[in-house]
Amino acid sequence: MQNKKQFFLSGVCVGIGLLLAMASEPVQAHHAFSAEFDSNQPVTFEGSVIRMEWINPHCWIHIEIEAEDGMMEEWAIETGTPNVLFRRGLTKDALLPGTVVTIAGYKAKDGSRRANGRDVTFADGTTAFVGSSGTGAPYEAP
Repeated sequence: MQNKKQFFLSGVCVGIGLLLAMASEPVQAHHAFSAEFDSNQPVTFEGSVIRMEWINPHCWIHIEIEAEDGMMEEWAIETGTPNVLFRRGLTKDALLPGTVVTIAGYKAKDGSRRANGRDVTFADGTTAFVGSSGTGAPYEAP
């Protein structure tokens, strides 16, 4: 009886190991807001959407803005999950390339061109909250 249990447990361990080894996508850990973004560095961008990535655990809005020196820069704005955005009324058609938006959020701590988005305001004045809830991000708008 003992040998059967050991054989079974060994098989389960080997199976799990093979599944992990064959995983083709890297696993991304969910992180707290404060691990990557600085609540003391609020930012507001106005620009055109380049693309929108509807992926888990966070969606990303890529926008092109005009920097202070007049050059164009691409910024990646992290938002909530696809499900959260959908429940807030945003669909894949809401942020198509070329859509002009204003995004308020918080800069990345590492100085890269990334930010954690809080609100997106469209040309018609409507605003959508796109932030992640429960991650430690500031509740008040920047």
